[in-house]
Amino acid sequence: MHSSEEHVLKALKLGASGYMIKDSTPDELELAIKSIMTGNTWLSAVISPTSLEQYARRAEPSQQDSLLSPRQTQVLKSLAQGQTVKQIAYDMDLSTKTIETYRSQIMKKLSCNDLPSLVRYAIKNGIIPL
Repeated sequence: MHSSEEHVLKALKLGASGYMIKDSTPDELELAIKSIMTGNTWLSAVISPTSLEQYARRAEPSQQDSLLSPRQTQVLKSLAQGQTVKQIAYDMDLSTKTIETYRSQIMKKLSCNDLPSLVRYAIKNGIIPL
């Protein structure tokens, strides 16, 4: 694979157990396979420590995520996936007014002024996949 930070982070985010660059030696490949088979992870030595730090920061829940209750997170996910307030209310067995209240609270807590900004937030923070 490529050693660029973008490729490494994408692979890790998708759940890769190991990452090697194209010009790795056969010996390194053997070590990587053995490591992964025993439940460990493997990253080529040339992978930047800053890439790993950035991945670790992204993997930790942000402060804004902890601002939302589980129910608000569920509503945000549904909104970001394109469901209407009426559909969400039906699925959650709540009134449309309650869902609108949740939406308003979410927007206030996340400082989002419209639905597209909520969708961007949900994608950026891994609440929904891209």
